[in-house]
Amino acid sequence: MKCPKCHFENPPNTRFCHKCGTQLSIAKPPLPEQGLDESQALSTETLDKPALEQITGSTFADRYQIIEELGRGGMGIVYKVLDKEIDKRVALKLLSSEVSADKNIIERFRNELKIARDISHKYVCRMYDLNKHKGNYYITMEYVPGENLRSMIRMTKGLSVETAINISKQVCEGLAEAHRLGFVHRDLKPGNIMIDKEGNAKILDFGIARSMKAEGKTVTGVMIGTPEYMSPEQVEGGKADQLSDIYSLGVILFEMLTGRLPFQGDTPLSIAIKHKTETPPDPREINAQIPESLSHSILKCLDKDKERRYQRVEELLSELSRIEKDIPITEKDEIKKKIEAEKRRQVNRKKIFLCGGVAIILILLIVSWNYFIRGRGEAFDSIAVLPFETLGSVDEKSDLEYLSDGITENIINKLTQLPSLRKVIARNSVFHYKGKQILPQVVGRELGVDTVFFGRMSKRGDEVSVSVELVNAANNTQLWGERYVKKISEIFDVQEQISNSIIENLRLKLTGAELQRLAKRYTENEKAFEAYSRGRYFWNKRTGDNLNRAIEYFNQAIEMDPKYALAYAALANSYILLPEYSGIPPKDAYPKAEEAALKAIEIDDTLAESHVALAQIKRRFYYDWDGSQVEYRRAIELNPGFATTHHWFAYDLMCQTNFTEAIKEMERAYELDPLSLVINRNLGQVYYRAGMYDQAISILKKTLEMEPDFTFAHFHLGSIYLQLSMFEKALEEYRVERRVEQEREESMALYIDAWIGITYVKVGQQEKAVEILNEMIERSKHIYVSPTVIAMLHFELGKNDQGFQWLDKAYEGYDVRLNWLKLEPTFDLVRSDPRFDAMLRKVGF
Repeated sequence: MKCPKCHFENPPNTRFCHKCGTQLSIAKPPLPEQGLDESQALSTETLDKPALEQITGSTFADRYQIIEELGRGGMGIVYKVLDKEIDKRVALKLLSSEVSADKNIIERFRNELKIARDISHKYVCRMYDLNKHKGNYYITMEYVPGENLRSMIRMTKGLSVETAINISKQVCEGLAEAHRLGFVHRDLKPGNIMIDKEGNAKILDFGIARSMKAEGKTVTGVMIGTPEYMSPEQVEGGKADQLSDIYSLGVILFEMLTGRLPFQGDTPLSIAIKHKTETPPDPREINAQIPESLSHSILKCLDKDKERRYQRVEELLSELSRIEKDIPITEKDEIKKKIEAEKRRQVNRKKIFLCGGVAIILILLIVSWNYFIRGRGEAFDSIAVLPFETLGSVDEKSDLEYLSDGITENIINKLTQLPSLRKVIARNSVFHYKGKQILPQVVGRELGVDTVFFGRMSKRGDEVSVSVELVNAANNTQLWGERYVKKISEIFDVQEQISNSIIENLRLKLTGAELQRLAKRYTENEKAFEAYSRGRYFWNKRTGDNLNRAIEYFNQAIEMDPKYALAYAALANSYILLPEYSGIPPKDAYPKAEEAALKAIEIDDTLAESHVALAQIKRRFYYDWDGSQVEYRRAIELNPGFATTHHWFAYDLMCQTNFTEAIKEMERAYELDPLSLVINRNLGQVYYRAGMYDQAISILKKTLEMEPDFTFAHFHLGSIYLQLSMFEKALEEYRVERRVEQEREESMALYIDAWIGITYVKVGQQEKAVEILNEMIERSKHIYVSPTVIAMLHFELGKNDQGFQWLDKAYEGYDVRLNWLKLEPTFDLVRSDPRFDAMLRKVGF
């Protein structure tokens, strides 16, 4: 497909030119007689004519801005759109004129969607509404970025056992919720399962396939279900129930693991008949890597007699979980590795015998080239951008410091937005090297990166001199170097030139959209940029006083440039953290955070920082955990290398006791920002909450080695010792933490007092605990003290009624510690109390 602008030859069906980013017109999919096989043409959507096509950028129904086409079939075309009413991306299925004209189908859609909208589960795509515009009906639903399972299977020719089980377990969980509500999918297939960028599955089209069939009567010309995935009872025209969904999932599992379907044929009818009459093959005959127990489970799903299948999807889920645990880091894997190694040895022997000494010489040349001049032709996929070294007098250095730090952070932020870069080390870690003379090899080894960027900056009058170089960390060779002498007003041009040169010398291939994102400037006002950079400097110190100073600078930046979205996002994130590090009540801070976050998104919806802030507001202020996850995933989509998103998302997942995903996200944050004190500390906290005490103690001690008094590191160590009944060590850590916090903020010291009191109760010193409790209550009349921790100390002392009164105060005041209701062991004392269950529901659990 040739680009009309630059004439670059793109692969077929490309939406945007791979070279310049120009949108390309795409031909309609071929009809059966043009090469599409019959089984593809006659799947679920058997109605032929698509709905009227929409042009990218146009507005449909005065509300939905068309972003791009996602797919098409007999029922119509699916678009990714921006719902301008709520400023959110959704999927819009524009139904074909044939479907829209059938009143019976539309009525059934309407009735079924009323039920389908009640399915609220993380592995089920939410259905929103059915509406009509100019004679054509359309359905809106949740937009799920990623690719469908069908494409994944075709691309990989079969998934690994671990991946197939993981996806199937997620589908089981989604189906279980639907079945619990009395709802059956009836057309489960890989094309109706989306896999997002994090590997999570989403089941699509609940309420659509079912609506195509009236009770006991099939709409003329419409095949219900897809022949390749139909249960025998569906083939017979019988009623499909939850056992039919289990059968279809068995077919999907078979296909994921083998790369082929259990039954194949020349026509849809012949395939459907085989589902009714033939025994499926053992999947192990096709893929010997499949565990025998998993093969047995698949065949049980595919039993012709529905009474011999799993009777509930939860049974299959339980079996898959058991199989997953039993999969060793297997002998099969070892055998497979040995076979592959032996094949390589045989190939090498043949080459040596054929080429003799020539082959050896070539190998030596290749090794030498790789060692000495690596990077001239191959791409690098990781980088550490070290802070600029400022040169000159003390006063000149002071003037430059905020500007140079801001430029460093801006370059990092631009690079993190590129999916082709596996790792861009985050600000906190690279600033660990600020002011130090260190070899590139050391940085590369410590941070695990291929390349290191160095810069020096000096100022004379209104001119700034910037010298930069990009170094191969493996062999200390310079990949690129440059010197710029510019006026300070031209500093943004320098930033762009540096970023573009880094990308060019890393040999990265970028799409048009990525190039546009790199070219974006968040402000043209250098004074606003300087104020923003000063704000970020104080924000990263994470204390109450410094957060307030950061807020002042962010407000200054906004006054200088009212369209500075990045400053609004930073302001929002400052107000979010303020109650945790100061005596400011959350109910006073969170509305300001929400206002700033929404303003940032209004100015620029593509800014990850804004969506992270909104995610926090939805969780802390509205207890909307699902809405919070949507914002986090949007932020990750926009900027996959932004460590803060993974860090805060992990914390929220931990609060929901989803420890597997929490650890995964926090470890990704740690990979991107390995020297960040707060990420190290919170990685320790996630391990602690997951019961991984040894790992938690190790990482928390590492945090304290980097910074002996880093906030809350001693606190989490104390909490681990408390759970291990090592009460003296717990008290020792809590007392150190209290001293540290007292020097920073009295309210935080009082917060630690609650755990000191809880420990006193554990060792039988209730009187001391009561003294602490009374002091906390008295001080709470003058400064903000977390009502949640006051409630906890009441519960520990057996004063449950008073404890629940304080929990009510915590709820009224939006106390962030309520997020610990599912985590904190002290609450085990009252979990059976109906009042606690009611509080869990109030905060969204």
